[in-house]
Amino acid sequence: MSQAQQIEQYVARRLRWLRDLPEHPRKAALAHLRRGVGRIPGDLPELWGMFLDGMPEELKSQNGKPTSAEWAIYLALTLYALHQQGHVLPGDDMNQQGVELGQAARRLVSPGEDPADSSIQKRLNALATAPQMREIAQHLRGMIQLLRAAGIPLGYTQLAKDLFYLQFQDSASRVRLRWGQDFYAIPAKDDQTEEERNHG
Repeated sequence: MSQAQQIEQYVARRLRWLRDLPEHPRKAALAHLRRGVGRIPGDLPELWGMFLDGMPEELKSQNGKPTSAEWAIYLALTLYALHQQGHVLPGDDMNQQGVELGQAARRLVSPGEDPADSSIQKRLNALATAPQMREIAQHLRGMIQLLRAAGIPLGYTQLAKDLFYLQFQDSASRVRLRWGQDFYAIPAKDDQTEEERNHG
């Protein structure tokens, strides 16, 4: 199994664990994770268990510097907690499998606005081209806050994989291209509406 697949499976397990906690422990866990936003993985001892418990050994750092996998997992879990704030689990879950970052960002563009001219496109571009994980985290945090306010979900297992691949030159370009393709794709519901207009 590749590291990306291990990351995907681990994040999915941690998200299920959070969702299945009783209400008060879940609220406390999400609040702890939110405190980790903007920090480096490992900085806050109270978060160690939340993002390290059960993590495959080959994903963990051997030198005290967070691995690419640890960064991806940490950002996915802490930003999910930020995204979930104000939305009540289990029914209103901001983690929705199959919703990729480009798709979610496109939903933030105002109806009738040219996506190419939108502030959202500029935000996505800044995120996609940020050179370091701390900068990526900062741009992504702003995007997640907008998604949270609009009630737009995001697939966090895929986001974790994207964040992992974004740290390697040979795979980062593929992540950026897919984000761009998803951002500029015509939403499926618009296709359906067009179809109904033509054949209705």
